[in-house]
Amino acid sequence: MAPTQRPLRCGVILAGGEGKRVQPLVRKLAGVDLPKQYASFIGGPSMLERTLCRAERLLPPERIFTVVARDHLRYPEIQRQTGGRPPHTVVSQPADRGTGPEILLPLMHLFKHHPNSVVAVFPSDHFILQEDLFAAYVRQAFEAVERHPAKIVFLGAEPTGPETEYGYILPDNQDADAASPVRSVKAFLERPEPQIAAKILTLGALWNTMVLVFRTEILLHLIRLSAPELYRSFQRIFRALGTSRESWTVERAYGRLESIGFSKDLLEGLDLHSRRQLSVVALEGVFWSDWGSENRILSVLERLKLPDGTRGLFSRDEEPKPTLASAPRAASL
Repeated sequence: MAPTQRPLRCGVILAGGEGKRVQPLVRKLAGVDLPKQYASFIGGPSMLERTLCRAERLLPPERIFTVVARDHLRYPEIQRQTGGRPPHTVVSQPADRGTGPEILLPLMHLFKHHPNSVVAVFPSDHFILQEDLFAAYVRQAFEAVERHPAKIVFLGAEPTGPETEYGYILPDNQDADAASPVRSVKAFLERPEPQIAAKILTLGALWNTMVLVFRTEILLHLIRLSAPELYRSFQRIFRALGTSRESWTVERAYGRLESIGFSKDLLEGLDLHSRRQLSVVALEGVFWSDWGSENRILSVLERLKLPDGTRGLFSRDEEPKPTLASAPRAASL
């Protein structure tokens, strides 16, 4: 492929987590015994199916790679939700080793098929209103990376309070450009103490949604710098893909891996020069929530007036209307 050719836009869906903290709530509200990303809390499609629809607003299905846990595929419902995806785009990992490997494994498959690619990562356990506006921000991130290939662009949600279970991104507001929504990143903070969270909110910190866009080779280069042993493990996996050694190589690599967080363990370890490649776009006007805890799910359902009795209320193509008193208005781009 000629180096001057425009990179293909691709996507990675993260659906490999177990979601054990909210398993009892999934059983109660959704009526199923599945990891939360395969359940629906507001009727209609599951969280994974909604995430796939979200990605398909921007990308063709054959360029969206979904990572799941191998054990998940024993459930008939999960087989149904993933069975219709294009060939080779559903990647199963043998164990949950954190968000670092969860991003890297499908990225190896994607890179094998589309080496000249710019990639958006979408976690599958997010609740988002204003889907069209959200998609517009992802397009902005794609365009920013296409203009400046060395950048890695995160999408940051506007905080509604000092949430201590979220990661934070502190933008460099001195680097602000009125003509662009993209800001350099000063720091990442994972799950800060309440007083620190309150302090950084006054400095303009954003919640880290873990939605990010990057050139594949740029991200791999940064991981080679910050975590060389992890990089070597996944290079071995990359070379084994499509061969008789693939399954054995993946098993062996995961058997040696410890849990590795993408933001905390990989990005925080970057040197100052590499950190300058990290940027963020604020999701102004978008209500976003990471449904990783029971309290967060119940709080949003209550404020949206979506109790358990609304299961089945929404069809596949419908979205709940924004009724949150605190939800910001949709901003124009």
